[in-house]
Amino acid sequence: ATPGLETQQIPTEEVVLEVLLSNGQKVKVTILTSDQTEDVLEAVASKLDLPDDLVGYFSLFLVRETKDGAFSFVRKLQEFELPYVSVTSLHNPEFQIILRKSYWDSAYDDDVMEHRVGLNLLYAQTVSDIEHGWILVNKEQHRQLKSLQEKVSKKEFIRLAQTLKYYGYLKFDPCVTDFPEKGCHVVVSAGNNELNFQVRLPNEQIKEGSFKVTRMRCWRVTSSVPMSNGPSGSSPGKSEVKLELAFEYLMSKDRLQWVTITSPQAIMLSICLQSMVDELMVKKSGGSIRKMFRRRVNGALRRSDSQQAVKSPPLLDSPDASREPMAKLSSKLTSVSLRGISHSSSANDVGANDFHGNYAFEGIGDEDL
Repeated sequence: ATPGLETQQIPTEEVVLEVLLSNGQKVKVTILTSDQTEDVLEAVASKLDLPDDLVGYFSLFLVRETKDGAFSFVRKLQEFELPYVSVTSLHNPEFQIILRKSYWDSAYDDDVMEHRVGLNLLYAQTVSDIEHGWILVNKEQHRQLKSLQEKVSKKEFIRLAQTLKYYGYLKFDPCVTDFPEKGCHVVVSAGNNELNFQVRLPNEQIKEGSFKVTRMRCWRVTSSVPMSNGPSGSSPGKSEVKLELAFEYLMSKDRLQWVTITSPQAIMLSICLQSMVDELMVKKSGGSIRKMFRRRVNGALRRSDSQQAVKSPPLLDSPDASREPMAKLSSKLTSVSLRGISHSSSANDVGANDFHGNYAFEGIGDEDL
C-alpha cells in the first residue's frame, strides 16, 4: 500500500493536475489521485517531451504565489508524497506545483542544455530568477542579457547568467535569525553548498555572510505553537505554528555555535541542506548525478545509497559532551530522512527530534583559518 493513502481515504481516480513552468505556462497532466511524485514528474516530462535521462535533473516543488507574482517555496515534493492530494488538501488556489531544476552544481547545466526541452526549461527558469531579483545583475550585464535574449541565444544567455551572483541559488522570504544577534532580519539564499545570509543591521546597512554546509555538524527543524496570552485579537486555534531551522556551525577550529532561523520555510531550508549534502557525497564518491536519481527497478523504487536514511547516533543529543570524540565521529554521521514530515501538509508533524547529522561535515585545520 502507498504510505499516506490509508489515512487520507481518498478514492483512486483519474484527475487533471496543473503544473506550472517558470515562464508562467501551465502543463496539464492526467494522473491518478494515488500517483506519487515520481509518477507525476514522469507524466509532466512526457507531456513536455523531456527525455527520460533528464527527468532526474528536475523536481516538483509546492509553492505559494505571492502578490508580486513571485513564488514562495513551501517544499520539494518528496518521493512518497501524492502531489494531487498535497495540493488539493490545502484548499487554497495560491498553492501550486512548479517544475524546477533540482541540482545545485551549475556544471550539470551542460547535460540539461544538450536537449532542446531541457534548454528551454533552464532558460525560462533563469529568466524568471533574474526578473524576480534572485540573481543579481548590474546595468552592463543587464544590457548584455537583453541583447542575447533578442537574438534568442539561449545557451549564451545561460552561460552569462552562470557567472552572476546568486546564479543557481534558491531565495527565501525575509525572516528572522539569531545571528549575529537575536532578532536580526535576514534574507537567506541556498546555493553553492552554503546558506547565504543578507542581514539588515539596525543602521539599515546590509551585511552579507555565508555558512558552508560542510561546516554544519548537524541541523534540526522544530515546530512550536506560541502560547496566546489572552484575547489579543487572535482567536484560539488560529495561532501560527512557528517553525525553526537550527544548525550547529563550526565557526573556528574548536568552536561550534548554534544558529537559528525562524521561518515558515524551515522545512524547505532543511530539504535544501539535505540535497546539497547528498549531491556533495555523490560527487565525492565519483558517482554521477544521473545515477543519483533512483530509476525504477522492476517497478519498485530503489533509493540510492547516498540517500539511505539512518537514524543519527545518540551522541548528537549531548552537545556539551567533550568536543574531541565528536569531531572524530562526525564524518561517520549519516542523516535523518525527511520522510516523517514530507507527505503531510501540516507543519505540526515536525517532530522536535527531526535531527540531521551531516555526513559531509569536515573539521577545520589550522591552515583553513
